[in-house]
Amino acid sequence: MDKRIAELRDKCKTLPMSPGVYIMKELSGKVIYIGKAKFLKDRVSSYFGSDRNQQNKVKKMVSHIQDFSYILTDSEFEALVLECSLIKQYQPKYNIMLKDDKGYNYIKITNEPWPRIFQAKHVFEDGATYLGPYTSSHIVKQSIDEVCKIFKFPRCNKQFFGKSTLKGHLKSAQNRPCLNYHINQCSAPCSGKISREAYLESLSEAINFLKGDKASSIKELANKMKQCAENLDFERAAGFRDKIRAIERIKERQKVVATKFKDQDIIALARQEDMTCFEVFRFSDSNFCDRETFFFNHVEEINIARSEFIQQYYLLKKDIPAQISVDGDVESVEILCEWLSNKAGKKIKVKVPQRGEEVKIVRMCQNNAQESLVQRFSQLNKNNINLKSLQDLLNLDKIPNYIEAYDISNLRAENNVGGMVVFENGEPLRSAYKKFKINSIANQNDYGSMCEMIDRRFNEYEKQEENAGFGKLPDLILLDGGRGHVRIVKSLLKFRGYGSIPVYGMVKDIKHKTNAMATDAKKIPIKSNRIFNFISLMQNEVHRFAIGYHRSMRKKKISSVLLSIPGVGQRRAKFLLEFFKSVDNIKNAAPYELKLAPGLTKSVAQAVYNHFHLEKKL
Repeated sequence: MDKRIAELRDKCKTLPMSPGVYIMKELSGKVIYIGKAKFLKDRVSSYFGSDRNQQNKVKKMVSHIQDFSYILTDSEFEALVLECSLIKQYQPKYNIMLKDDKGYNYIKITNEPWPRIFQAKHVFEDGATYLGPYTSSHIVKQSIDEVCKIFKFPRCNKQFFGKSTLKGHLKSAQNRPCLNYHINQCSAPCSGKISREAYLESLSEAINFLKGDKASSIKELANKMKQCAENLDFERAAGFRDKIRAIERIKERQKVVATKFKDQDIIALARQEDMTCFEVFRFSDSNFCDRETFFFNHVEEINIARSEFIQQYYLLKKDIPAQISVDGDVESVEILCEWLSNKAGKKIKVKVPQRGEEVKIVRMCQNNAQESLVQRFSQLNKNNINLKSLQDLLNLDKIPNYIEAYDISNLRAENNVGGMVVFENGEPLRSAYKKFKINSIANQNDYGSMCEMIDRRFNEYEKQEENAGFGKLPDLILLDGGRGHVRIVKSLLKFRGYGSIPVYGMVKDIKHKTNAMATDAKKIPIKSNRIFNFISLMQNEVHRFAIGYHRSMRKKKISSVLLSIPGVGQRRAKFLLEFFKSVDNIKNAAPYELKLAPGLTKSVAQAVYNHFHLEKKL
């Protein structure tokens, strides 16, 4: 018998038959699993008994357990609360983990004299109003499209001044209303066709609509329509009527799937081989409003997995519906309901529907989970073929499941930066992406910049534990460059003792399309469309990432130039850049032109003008 297992068994004999939480640790002391139990001694001992009936995931976990600790609680419910807290803190790799990084989307209403409605990926402290988060970017885009059509909001990038500030050269062709105005889909604030008061009134109505309160929106618009009709303002009444009809058409379209419960979530799963897919359907105001899909490997005890999934899913959520319908048994469901109810501040039910409409919706959720699994396996199969083709093209010893790609971005040696992107099993691993600000290279030297970036990357590797990002060695390094880049990076890696890692350059033709892979001595042409698309995907991704970092650095530098002007803060700097598009345009503008930018007074406009023109004289 393994001496380690024997010692752990002996330790289990001292455990009490009480509720509590147990914490499994590997040799380094890192927490790898956290669980709760009604009877600690029985549950923990079960891990170190015979492994004949143990699932593969448990066997693998036990092989890494070096020690465990435990915390006693007064009840199983307290154990659940503590377990959730500890899982959030340690994020053990053998627990079902849902990261809060799924790329949430928001609807942004800007804080401007003439606010606009946009889709946003992040919330900033910029005075804007944000609605969300939403997991589906399609739903956000669709909502914005609908609200712009109904309430006739502009979608262009023109500046809005309204009737009172349209004068002089502003009455030019660029401020004539566009086609959207003529087809009755824009109120044309850029041409002064709507007053600011009427625009803000429409915005208030639109926000109510976006918040999902369509019944309230219709009622409010109906009252306004009636009031306008009584005042013989039939043109405005017709406008309200058109908005009501548009909202009602959308309501009818959204009733394709509806439940008798105002707010409810449906959770179902599907399994294929070693992969499990959890599908979540979310209902709000009795209508289907969102869906989320999660994939996990090596999930074997389904009732426990459902319980763990529900814990993790709602640990990240602020809004928990009154009812959660699932497609099967959930471990410790009463304790789970008590925890959810305490978290939500209202009674929450978790149930398995047995008949009627809910059963149909649960089955539909299951079917979608199954379809998501089929699509997932199809993508994985495609990725495996791509990686095998790449291995054959480059004559590698093994399939490159973990690939790092590097690129440099600068403009005339200014804001010199680099980016590293990672592809794991053929898909982007964004949590492992890294940015580098090049410090040691003063001029435009791509070779030197690339070497600094990769040297720093391997310095970090030697400091960190095994994990994605800096803590893991790549199977393949790809450089956005040719033979010179490969030659100098291979020399660096050989000097550092990592000469066995293959390094290749991604070479572009005169049309800026990837057409070959470079070694330090030759080019390998790419003849297969499949491998061409795969390599282009990686090259475009690392280029996008590096140039995006470069642009953000330039933007910060530009903002700092404007912020050094007396009277110009973050808000006015933003308005100036949005209005004039570049610092050069701001420099060349006359004081009366500067004053046309939103939020600028005459004195501040003069200060901006003086800043650049006095600077020139000096």
